[in-house]
Amino acid sequence: MGRKNLESKIFLDGGDPNEAVEVMSLLGFLDGQTTNPTLIAKNPMAKERLERGAKFTQDEIYDFYKGVVKHISGLIPGGSVSVEVYADSSTPAGEMLAMGREMFSWIPNAHIKFPTSKEGLKAAEQAVKEGLRVNMTLCFTQEQAAAVHAATRGAKKGQVFVSPFVGRLDDRKENGMDLIANILKMYKQGDGHVEVLSASVRGMDHFLYSIALGTDIITVPFGVLKEWGQKGMPLPDGNFSYKADGMAGIPYKDIDLSKNWQDYDIEHDLTTKGMERFSKDWNELIA
Repeated sequence: MGRKNLESKIFLDGGDPNEAVEVMSLLGFLDGQTTNPTLIAKNPMAKERLERGAKFTQDEIYDFYKGVVKHISGLIPGGSVSVEVYADSSTPAGEMLAMGREMFSWIPNAHIKFPTSKEGLKAAEQAVKEGLRVNMTLCFTQEQAAAVHAATRGAKKGQVFVSPFVGRLDDRKENGMDLIANILKMYKQGDGHVEVLSASVRGMDHFLYSIALGTDIITVPFGVLKEWGQKGMPLPDGNFSYKADGMAGIPYKDIDLSKNWQDYDIEHDLTTKGMERFSKDWNELIA
């Protein structure tokens, strides 16, 4: 089918290379894939092994993750593959950075996922200086996105993504798509070095509205991409409207992007909970 008039890049959100093969066959293209510990735990080979009661050692799980992303990288050599470091609430920036350096060496097209937390931003700031590509994940506020912009100042276009999580805000009856719109508007003041990646996309409405807003990148679960492809890959037109029934709006804030990243209020309970969830899913893979 091909990209037609689509400007947003489309990533698959998943830990199964077979899904990437099916999506590329259906759509005719795929621009990248995002992975995380939860998605790796859902990989069919990992699930089969866990069902046998054969958990991984620490070395084995990293080798398994490396094997998965190398497979995906080979399928999308011109795209991006996001690989996430282990990070719970006590993981220091130095540990994240060391893991990030190692993971960046796994494949030639990696973006390393750091959490949008104090330690994650410290790690990302240094990583970008060293030439690593980063994807700042678990972003839930404009202030966090502003801090990402500041911490990675001087990066090249394509080196930095920020991933606002739409669905998890929706879960608490806040309109997550407002956050995407607000960050895109705020970044127009900046130099364009950070690309906005719509994440935690739950359905076709999230996906199509992300396209309508002009989001740089959208990472989408297999089921939603399959539905889109089977419907002929429709794009939003002038009649498209996003319905946020029952959701509280998230107002836009005028934020100065020129400050140091440490000067922004980056604390958010969903970032902390997200780190706890990912680290729990990772730890449950290990004997």
